[in-house]
Amino acid sequence: MVSQHGILLAVSIISDHFGPLVSKVCGCLLRHGALPLQEIVRRLELSPGQVKNSLLVLIQHNCVQAFNSPRGSGDKTATHYLANFDNILHRQRFSKFLSVIRADIPESEALLEGLLQNGRLTFDQLVERTISKVPEGSITPSREEIRMNFNKLVFAHYVERCPKPEPFFDPLVDEQSTSTRKRAKTVEIALSIDKKVVNTASLSDAERFSEIPYIMEDASNANDSTHSSIAGTKRKHNALEVDAELNSTIAENEVLWRANFEKFIFCLKKKFCADRKKPKLKVGTHPIWEAFFEASLIERDNNSVTSPINGILERVGQKEGGTLMTLDHITRVLEELNCNPSSEDPDSFILVYGTLYKLLKDDYIETERILSGTGTGNLQFFVWRVKNTFREQFIDNLYHAALNLRQMVNYIADLLLEGSKDDTKLRNRKNILILALTRHDDSLMLFNGF
Repeated sequence: MVSQHGILLAVSIISDHFGPLVSKVCGCLLRHGALPLQEIVRRLELSPGQVKNSLLVLIQHNCVQAFNSPRGSGDKTATHYLANFDNILHRQRFSKFLSVIRADIPESEALLEGLLQNGRLTFDQLVERTISKVPEGSITPSREEIRMNFNKLVFAHYVERCPKPEPFFDPLVDEQSTSTRKRAKTVEIALSIDKKVVNTASLSDAERFSEIPYIMEDASNANDSTHSSIAGTKRKHNALEVDAELNSTIAENEVLWRANFEKFIFCLKKKFCADRKKPKLKVGTHPIWEAFFEASLIERDNNSVTSPINGILERVGQKEGGTLMTLDHITRVLEELNCNPSSEDPDSFILVYGTLYKLLKDDYIETERILSGTGTGNLQFFVWRVKNTFREQFIDNLYHAALNLRQMVNYIADLLLEGSKDDTKLRNRKNILILALTRHDDSLMLFNGF
């Protein structure tokens, strides 16, 4: 479940984009999970029309997923609505998404902007929008040119076909199948109901990223030769042309497309890390650092790593340029990396995880010993992870901070609308807060994925 401050942040974002009524419906779904239309109406005391229109807006903008689920006994089903918390947060990152395309496929920026602003569109609707946005006096792009730029987005996975509109999902059947797999002792990641519904609605990758086919108008003339004069061959060729035209017509007029947020988040995380990466290891020391950990085969306490020098030398020799490194050089680098000779074994080097051990004692993190390999060649190592309770508390603090920043920005925006003698000061303050919110969102985006 999403934390309280996370819900308030999401409701604030929806309110800024679509108004208080839509945000009220969204908040109800975030607090109570998947609900049918009648239950939302009952909880919010709104008219069915108001709730239905709000849901249509949220579905159009990929903030809610509808699905069918059994209703009591018999074959009757009811449509439930589930809020997509991650997609709601992504709405405040649209300018960052556009910057990714601007750097990668600039000629397709207008197409992506159309999808971000409108949520879901057919290719025909995108063509109409693109042509309508062309400034007077500029050259209007052809349909084929727009199709080519659009397919670039699909090919790079920036754009995808929308998921199934109302897939069938039965939580009871899913729970039974999960129990069966647990009895079979298979290892699987526990997914929430929300994630399972999203997975049920998702198309296969082949379907999601299927480009709009190109129709070669002169294909029949090019093949109209003595080599294709057989009637059966012509019929087969004509049938293939009809199928291709049908697929293209469906892809252009009926299929709904949307931005693939997963791809953009991946690109932004990669860019964030690349921009802020500071080389902490000198040139030539990284292979030795890796070799030290790879050579750690001795079972010690779980707050230190001890590796024999012979094992380190062996691992270094397997790496590029490692055979040219002398023992004196490797020993000097290890000492620079705070890996010191062990007091128990002078031929081994030891590194104490002071910080990790303190966090372990303070109950912030936990560790687990993992065995890898078979037979006598078993390797063992320790995996460290943040405890769920601390992680949830930390990310809720991030949501709370983001919410406070948004509220301060909105407050100053209201003051500017009312008119003030200190407009310049207020605008400067607002710009500073927006910049802080943008930078804070980078941290939220990174941490939310771990």
